[in-house]
Order: sequence, then C-alpha cells, then structure tokens
Amino acid sequence: MTTLSLLAPAKLNLFLHINGKRPDGYHELETVFTFLDFGDVLSFTLQEQDEIHIEGAPLEISLADNLIYRAAKELVPFRNVTQGVVIVLEKNLPMGGGVGGGSSDAATTLLALNQIWECRLSIDELAQIGVKLGADVPVFVRGFSAHAHGIGEALTPFELEEKFYLVVSPGVHVSTALVFGHPDLPRDSAKLAPGWTLSNTRNDCESLVKKLYPEVEKTLLWLLKYAPSKMTGTGACCFAQFETREAAERVLLQLPDNWQGFVAKSVHCSPVHTQLNKHSNLK
Repeated sequence: MTTLSLLAPAKLNLFLHINGKRPDGYHELETVFTFLDFGDVLSFTLQEQDEIHIEGAPLEISLADNLIYRAAKELVPFRNVTQGVVIVLEKNLPMGGGVGGGSSDAATTLLALNQIWECRLSIDELAQIGVKLGADVPVFVRGFSAHAHGIGEALTPFELEEKFYLVVSPGVHVSTALVFGHPDLPRDSAKLAPGWTLSNTRNDCESLVKKLYPEVEKTLLWLLKYAPSKMTGTGACCFAQFETREAAERVLLQLPDNWQGFVAKSVHCSPVHTQLNKHSNLK
C-alpha cells in the first residue's frame, strides 16, 4: 500500500494578547501565527483491517487523549473507503512547548485522512471539526499565517516577511491550563487598533510563565545576548529572529547542553498544504 508522509509544522505566536475571559471559561485573545518549515512527520498507510493504529506516540498519553487518534475518529463517519489506517508519528517537536505540536499533528491527520479516506469535506468543515480538538487546530487546518482573535479560531490572513528563527526548548513542560487559570495572568489587553504593528505587541503570558518556570526566564535572557527574544504561546519554547539561516545556526551551536533547539524558516503557507497539493497533482 502507498504511504503518504507529511510534515506537521511548528508554529510560532509572534505575540499573544489576552483581552478578557468569556462566560464559557475560554479567553478572548489576539495573536499572529506563523508556520515554520520544521515539525513532526506523520505517515499514513491504508490497511485492510478497519482499525486506526498509531505507532510512535508518546507512551504517557493514553489513546483516548491522543489528538491524532481523536482526529482520525472524527472522520470515520465521513469516509468513503472501508479501510482502516496505520499512522506513524516521528516526534520532533517538544510537548508543552507552545509550538503547536499536538494541534499540528491533529490538523495534519484531518487533512490527510480527508484525502485518503475520500471524505470530501471542505476546509471550513475540517476547521469546524478541528476546533473541537483544540483552539489552535483550525489555523493548522486552514494553513496560512494569520491574525487570530476570539479563542484563536477567527482567522484573517496576515502576510509576513519570511525570516529565520532559532527556537529553544528549555526542557520544561508548561501547563496551559495552569497559566490560563492563574489569578495573576493579565486579562485586560485592549483590542489592537487599525494600523497596529508587531513592534507594539507583547506576550501577556510571559511574565507569569517566567515566575512559574524559572528555566524559561533563563532561556529568554540567554537568547537576548544574540537577538531580541520572545516566548511563543504559553511557552516553554522561546525564539529569536535572524536575517539568515547561517546567523541562527551559529547561535544554535552555542546552546547549553541541557536545552534543545532548532533553526527553521517561517513560511506563509503551511508545508502540509504544499505537500498535499503536490500529492493531489500526482494522482
């Protein structure tokens, strides 16, 4: 059987403003997502047994909580083939790092199985399914860099100049639930006015996360020696922007041994969409 292998890309939140808390418990926010040309790799192979089999998933996550499995189950009612699927995960992105690894894996699964199971769902329909799996899943489904608001599901395309980023994981797992449930989290940022620029933005979670997770603060201070540093999402990953890949890789070589990092280029269109379009054209 033919195997379809796809990159589930990382994302960065170039800023994160929290505008308030809704009656349903979710937070109103504003952010800009950009994709990177680096991420997890997912391989999909149809099998005769009508089962969803996943290999390579982290052992500490139960099947019921696995976003890849949950995404696949969501598409079972829509499929037009009877075969099951084997999904193999090559995990390259840190868990709890704020780079969207789980959400990206879920979105890539929705996009891939929509094609190989011949579900014929639109991007809008896949995004509606995606938001049930997580607030960040729709941006990966839609596949373009975007200004997001609401709970992160309302997206407006946002064209960004492609840059190179050094992304550093300090080896701690930040609990998004802990951050968003914390009484010290700022929740009163004003909505961005017309004509806003990225230079006037910040990450409202950063000061709290630095207090709760001192290793994140160490990472930001270390990166600051080389370029302005920021935290993505609720962390723990931090990043700095460079004009060339070579400049970013020179700093990567200086990375302390107890941290992990990678260099990647930002891209306006998600790599998984580019790959799926090529796959469709080959058929």
